[in-house]
Amino acid sequence: MRKALHKLKYRRDLALGDALASHMTHFVRELNWNADVIVPIPLGKQRYKERGYNQVAMIAKPLALALGMEFAPKALSRRKETRSQVGLTKEERRENVHEAFQAGGGVNGKNVIVLDDVSTTGSTLSSSADALFRSGAKNVFALTVARALPHHGLRHA
Repeated sequence: MRKALHKLKYRRDLALGDALASHMTHFVRELNWNADVIVPIPLGKQRYKERGYNQVAMIAKPLALALGMEFAPKALSRRKETRSQVGLTKEERRENVHEAFQAGGGVNGKNVIVLDDVSTTGSTLSSSADALFRSGAKNVFALTVARALPHHGLRHA
């Protein structure tokens, strides 16, 4: 999974977005979340400029289509640039993304799935969910493609 996500993220292997979404579709259906919309975690402006695309959106869009849900890539934005979470402690990660997100219109009263590629401590998902709730989301469900294990780059606090 790490190799696939790195190829999508750093080597522009964009077809992997469709492949990963395809593998996730049945699993997400089985969750019975009754969600209306899928929102990808947004990149900061600088990272988006460097990469040219949001790798999470490349998974979220085909997943939303397969599930018959709305895809809302602009429902969430970054209020501030954050540094990479790689190598940060749990507390540093939480502080790094504290109030980093802002939700726009389109989520009020809706059940939202917020999607990220990898979760390590859940700090990014938690911060984004806070923003979505502040904008009136009824429920926010967090979904990731993978879960990082502590011995894969997370220093213990």
